[in-house]
Amino acid sequence: MRIICVDDEALVLQLTASLCRKLPQVDEVEAFDSAQAALDWIKENDADIALLEIDMPNMDGITLAARIKEEKPDTAVIFLTGYSQYALDAFSVHASGYLLKPISQERLSEEIDYALSRVPTKPQAHISVRTFGNFEILVDGETVTFSRSKARELLAYLVDRQGRGVSRADIFAALWEEGVYDRSMQKQLDVIIRSLRSTLEDHGIGEILEVKGGMIRICPETFDCDLYRFLGGDVETVNSYRGEYMSSYPWASMTEAYVTRLQNKDRD
Repeated sequence: MRIICVDDEALVLQLTASLCRKLPQVDEVEAFDSAQAALDWIKENDADIALLEIDMPNMDGITLAARIKEEKPDTAVIFLTGYSQYALDAFSVHASGYLLKPISQERLSEEIDYALSRVPTKPQAHISVRTFGNFEILVDGETVTFSRSKARELLAYLVDRQGRGVSRADIFAALWEEGVYDRSMQKQLDVIIRSLRSTLEDHGIGEILEVKGGMIRICPETFDCDLYRFLGGDVETVNSYRGEYMSSYPWASMTEAYVTRLQNKDRD
């Protein structure tokens, strides 16, 4: 479990981080002496719990908590403060806990356990596809490896097509931008398609691919995918997007631009 601690008082911040590191349920602690530094970090990283001082300059803890919830809705917030009058404001941003300083190891542990008990756990999908950043497909949490890089790229391209059927000629035009679709390349593409089918069947997930009537498509209903959740309006997924989509593939740039525009529109 990862915790972030935010407090503008250096000694208090050091003490809070030290207490957190002593807890058996805590694996990693990040400490920040300003709200902005913590916010910049949370945009690029995940945290299970945020321990926040309320009374801070430039950006108070209540505002920081709201911004953290916008970026990472599943991060639980616990406020640490010397002022009891902030309690109502604290719970207006759905805080999981409110501790008055000075805090003890025992009370801190209790609040963290309580906060974790309220975090909903999402069941892991049997087949999961990741498109934000680099492309990856996982089966029960284990990454699928491909014997041919073009077979992996073909699967990524089909995921990008979102279930729409594509012809072999269309696939070739995307995967070999400057190539000539002659007899030799047709045979090479057939080898790639067979390799992809073999890899999927070896991992017991052959059902995600459909080859029918000269057309090839992915079956979106058979797996979980961050792109599809994003397009479906899932708030957490929208907030997790960082402007990179299937970074290794030039043909993905159009979808990347479209997804980025959608995210910017939602934030306006």
